[in-house]
Amino acid sequence: MKQTRPRSLAICVFKNKDRILVAEGYDSVKEQLFYRPLGGSIEFGEHSRSTIARELQEEIGAEVTELRYLGTIENIFTYNGEMGHEIVIVYAGRFTDSSFYERERIDAIEDDTIPFTVVWKPLTYFQQGYAPLYPDGLLELLANEGL
Repeated sequence: MKQTRPRSLAICVFKNKDRILVAEGYDSVKEQLFYRPLGGSIEFGEHSRSTIARELQEEIGAEVTELRYLGTIENIFTYNGEMGHEIVIVYAGRFTDSSFYERERIDAIEDDTIPFTVVWKPLTYFQQGYAPLYPDGLLELLANEGL
């Protein structure tokens, strides 16, 4: 079913020195690898901060602390040939378990069944155009916040 309204999301940026934690994605139509911070859809009646806590627990079994609101991004895009529209609430946060900062790669699960990979990538990787970081505008937001 095609999306007819913008989807509300909350994502969280975790920083480790010069790197951020991102999920790898692939657009088969564009034949393009891309990256995006962890998070997901805000459920009806759920505060966006709670979305971050729930999604990180479901996806990688992590608890989050020190959430700080960074901004909101409206993202209109095409993925796998389909148009999408999102309102993305962006937070910065920290893991309560410091071992997450030591892992180069984390195996994650979406919707209890779909595996995906999470990695630490230097911000310069995205700034230099090696791969896109979504949502569009996130790099600028992070720069404006001094991250």
